[in-house]
Order: sequence, then C-alpha cells, then structure tokens
Amino acid sequence: MDTTDAETADHPNAGQDVIAVDSDDNAAGTVNRLDAHTGDGIRHRAFTVLVFDGDGNVLLAQRAPTKRLWDTHWDGTVASHPVEGQTQLEATRERLEEELGVTPDQYSDLRVTDKFEYKRYYLDAGLEWEVCSVLQCTLDDVSLDPDEEEVAGVLWAPYERLYENQRWYRQLRLCPWFEIAMRRDFEG
Repeated sequence: MDTTDAETADHPNAGQDVIAVDSDDNAAGTVNRLDAHTGDGIRHRAFTVLVFDGDGNVLLAQRAPTKRLWDTHWDGTVASHPVEGQTQLEATRERLEEELGVTPDQYSDLRVTDKFEYKRYYLDAGLEWEVCSVLQCTLDDVSLDPDEEEVAGVLWAPYERLYENQRWYRQLRLCPWFEIAMRRDFEG
C-alpha cells in the first residue's frame, strides 16, 4: 500500500456506508462510502439542496478544504448521502442543521424537485457516481451558523443571474452536481 492508499484508508469516510442503487434509484444494499468514491466507483444515492431567500437568491456553501472531493468548490447549499432507512427529506433536514445551523422552523416548504444520475471524476482523488435527488426550500429566517469542519464560506447569489451568466462566477469553481441541478432547473 503506498502512502496515498494508507491516507485514504484512514479517511473518516472509510467507516461510513452509502446506499448502492441501480439507475432507477432502487436500493441494492449498502457499500462502503470510500469504495463508492474511488476506483471505478459504485453508483449510490445522494442529494443536493438548494436553499433560497425570499428574493430569489440561492445560498451557496463553499466546501471545507478538508473534503476529499471537490474541496473548496462552491456547492448548492448542502449535498450528502442518506443512510439506510432515512428518507431524502430526513437526511436533508439533518445536514442543513449540522452544516449550516438551519433548523426546520426556518422553512416550511422543503420538497424534492428533481432527480438525475451523473458520474464525474475529481483529479486523481476519486469520483462521484450518484443518483442525486434535488431538494429546495425557502428560508423564512436566513440566520446561519456554519460548521467550519464542513463549510469554508457562504454566499447568497441571485439564482437566475448565476445561471444566465455562469462565466461571471467561474472563479467560484462550482460543484458539478450543483451545475447539473441548476441547468435542469432552468431548462426543465
């Protein structure tokens, strides 16, 4: 085992599982999270959340520099994986609170708006091969308390302007799943 393999095996993700799925998002058991994101990867269930304010701005969250994949890239608010027995809504509520301090009393309209499959490699560090549900909600109270272990920064961006003028925002280095979700949202 070379140094890179040893570092990967010690990564916290090596102790977690994700839900393997077929292309129709039917569960096929659990697999090690690290195995799902290395080598050829294993298709698994995931979600991304787009949180809005009342003025049409989307909350972007910069991934912490300690993330194994897409570190310091800007994401559509929160992205993660539900665990076995957990719905997308339950997983989303949990991650919003853990990563950003956003509690369910700050929104009332959390809903699944889309689902898509994608596969993207990140440098030589691994890949995402996911059937990704997209969830959206609007905050009535935009108070945030980001966890620095998960989130390096936050930014409210005008969603429509971001979509229409992506080159103006290219310095943000957006996560691929967020770019796909945004494109599908506008191109329907």
